[in-house]
Amino acid sequence: MNNELATAIKNKEVILFVGSGVPKNLGLPTYAELIDQMAEHLGFNPETFNSWGNGDFLVLAEYYFLQKGNLGGLRSWMDRTWHDSQIDISRSEIYKLIIEMDFPIIYTTNFDRWLEHAYDYYEKEYVKITNVADIARTRNDKTQIIKFHGDFDDDSSLMLTESNYFNRLDFETSLDIKLRSDSLEKSILFIGYSLSDINIRYMLYKLHMQWKESSYEHIRPSSYIFLVDPNPIKERILRERGIIPIVAEGEEPGVSLAHFLKQLKDQM
Repeated sequence: MNNELATAIKNKEVILFVGSGVPKNLGLPTYAELIDQMAEHLGFNPETFNSWGNGDFLVLAEYYFLQKGNLGGLRSWMDRTWHDSQIDISRSEIYKLIIEMDFPIIYTTNFDRWLEHAYDYYEKEYVKITNVADIARTRNDKTQIIKFHGDFDDDSSLMLTESNYFNRLDFETSLDIKLRSDSLEKSILFIGYSLSDINIRYMLYKLHMQWKESSYEHIRPSSYIFLVDPNPIKERILRERGIIPIVAEGEEPGVSLAHFLKQLKDQM
């Protein structure tokens, strides 16, 4: 299986999808810490605030927005904290391997700029896409980095609240349409994702239905997700939706991901 995936990557036939588990290895704050910060901004005890929202970040961010009228303070804190000058991107084996594998298209649901910083550090050209205007300026000779849930450089693009996600459920924004188009001709490799993320599971379902309703499902390119926590129930559902789980066990998640990417690169 890995040989087939490595060959597809070598032939520029794979889209990389990067989740929050990747920058987490740089020591970025967790969403739990972000919830604590919202509580502090609003003058609440963090434990109480978290319990009121049952730990649901989207609901708590929605309340924050309603109380403050905007997300400016929260966004500024996230931007500063997630881009600490003490973080050295050159020390990340995972980002180095992503650059070396030279994916033509990378989607990310992360707001941070570490993918872009890695490309800058290794002096590899790329174009960042956050909206329809950016799509019009894409070039096939540069890696495309699509900020699927928004970017700190464009506040209006950020998907932080429950309303943001509800508005996205029709899967008809310019970036959704681009993903649907890209996925028709290339495989997708998901890294840094948890199967507890309902937003990603919904997206996978929509992509699956696109193929199922087309009558051409038999020519669909294989897609893969790298997982560090075995879950036979969700793995079975993923397979039904055309996603092949690759499960690693027994190592710290960041180490497992680095080993997986190194193995793929060595097979290319």
